[in-house]
Amino acid sequence: MLFTAAALLLMAVPGTLQAQHLLVPMDRQQTNHLKAYGLTFWVLQEGDMAEWLLNYRDGAFLLPDREEVRREAALRGVRVEALDGAGVAELRTRMRQGNRETVPLETAPSIAVYTPPNAQPWDDAVTLALEYAEIPYETLWDPEVLQGELDRYDWLHLHHEDFTGQYSKFYPTYANAPWMQDEMARNQEVVARFGFPDVPTAKRAVAEEIRSFVERGGFLFAMCSATETLDLALASHATDITAAWANGRSPDPDAAQRMDWSRTFAFQGAQPQLSASVNAFSDIDVHQVNTAWRQPLGYFRLFEFSATIDPVAAMLVQNHETVLPDFYGLTTAFDVERLKPGVTILAEEGGRAKYIHGSLGEGTFTFFGGHDPEDPEHQIGDAPTNLDLHPHSPGYRLILNNVLFPSARPSPLKT
Repeated sequence: MLFTAAALLLMAVPGTLQAQHLLVPMDRQQTNHLKAYGLTFWVLQEGDMAEWLLNYRDGAFLLPDREEVRREAALRGVRVEALDGAGVAELRTRMRQGNRETVPLETAPSIAVYTPPNAQPWDDAVTLALEYAEIPYETLWDPEVLQGELDRYDWLHLHHEDFTGQYSKFYPTYANAPWMQDEMARNQEVVARFGFPDVPTAKRAVAEEIRSFVERGGFLFAMCSATETLDLALASHATDITAAWANGRSPDPDAAQRMDWSRTFAFQGAQPQLSASVNAFSDIDVHQVNTAWRQPLGYFRLFEFSATIDPVAAMLVQNHETVLPDFYGLTTAFDVERLKPGVTILAEEGGRAKYIHGSLGEGTFTFFGGHDPEDPEHQIGDAPTNLDLHPHSPGYRLILNNVLFPSARPSPLKT
């Protein structure tokens, strides 16, 4: 350790002698991993710079030592460690050794969460993470996307939206549920307002806007069914499959052969689930959670990346755990045979891809299968996850790695 016990006692008291920097450890000595991201984000919002120390103490952060930062750390319950000039010099030496890299964090990204107006904040793991870490965000949905408002944001999150317009195939079971009636009414309002023939066509137009956002340099993070259905919607543009989806019937089997995968983010050659009565979207997802051939959960393993050669991938997997319990979603994990060339697998579970990353145009996308890292078998109506009980959640850390990712200015890729 670089720090004495006396230094640690002094560092959290406003008004005490300041060092040069504050180290935010992200190993098991951290008192609240998730709020540590919020503290780092707050520093960027205040106009200061920070540094992300890849592969050092499980992805530590280095912050300026100001009284306001110490006070904020104490309020959030985040452990920080004071570093004087000699401590910083020793840290710099350590960062030049082994598989480590220092990445400057320059600005706080503007964050948007794509979510219907009637959605509850606790039904989205990313919204839960942002709320708990005290990171500000705005919400938008189809009207705002179709009116070009994505340009206001740097980072966009999608969760369990069904971009094929089939209402996640929940209609046969929940047709009379108030939340389903409300969802259908809101989608029909969008169809009428923007002159689309049906909901699947409207959703495909939204998917195209999201694709353009990434091409122009946006950062996209998606979980659960958004990962799979976004690409299915984009691939369906050259077929009449959307008309079948709109009418709740099974498409012509030949329609699947006419799907165009050239405009998709991550997947290619997938076979959509043609039966309207089977609650699955395609063979991209290997767990098929709501079908008779549902696969059991296991554990997924984060890959280790060179921080000097591939800092982007290294940023996205920083964690104090490398093996994590898996968790279901409408889309849980991805068939590696359906991945496009160039997509990076960040984590795998029994030969299945759980967490992937890639580039499109000037921007990037990251897809994380599953619904909630701390609720492995989430059901409709379940109680919300209380992150006060999971301040060290390694699964939620992966989400927050993505939130800070747009702030980073990594060195050029060396491969």
